[in-house]
Amino acid sequence: MRKLWGRLTSVNVQKAAWALDEAGLAYERVDAGGAHGVVDDPAYRAMNPNGLVPTLEEDGFILWESNAILRYVAAISPALALPADPRTCALVEQWLDWQATTFTPAMRDAFWQLYRSPNPDRAVIAASVKRTEAFAAILDAHLADRDYAVGAGFSIADIALGCAAHRWLNLPADRIERPALRRWYERIAVRSGAARALGEPIS
Repeated sequence: MRKLWGRLTSVNVQKAAWALDEAGLAYERVDAGGAHGVVDDPAYRAMNPNGLVPTLEEDGFILWESNAILRYVAAISPALALPADPRTCALVEQWLDWQATTFTPAMRDAFWQLYRSPNPDRAVIAASVKRTEAFAAILDAHLADRDYAVGAGFSIADIALGCAAHRWLNLPADRIERPALRRWYERIAVRSGAARALGEPIS
């Protein structure tokens, strides 16, 4: 039995759910985190000592960290298998790391102020949006002559970047229009695997 612990309003849970659905792997999702609680329960902490989501539970195997889950799903699913070519595979890994360490963290302050703060600090939002614009420009330029993030086909890099782009493009803030980023996002967002992951309101 495979379980994915985490609420679908979490961008990191969205990545894991999209990968599992894209791969056609059956699973039960259990709400955890945010208003659902659970993450501080001793039983959950025994699985994930960080008290964060998502956590993948599979026949006694426990895995946390969303991009580690993406890599695992790619390893067991032909539909999302990493490229055989070492350099192409390295580029998938590069964009996974860039999403986790650069693109998503840049927009974090704006997200928290806009969705979680009762009195949003406009200066903090503006600074976060400005930081993120620089990285959105990088992604837009990269996608200018590409249908997918890496190579000729859909990969887990598109999932990681797509969930981050979903959050960025839906923030209630003024943004510079990035045509290539928007075109790529709209292409991948209609995939059947994205329906569950991107179907919940951002919160």
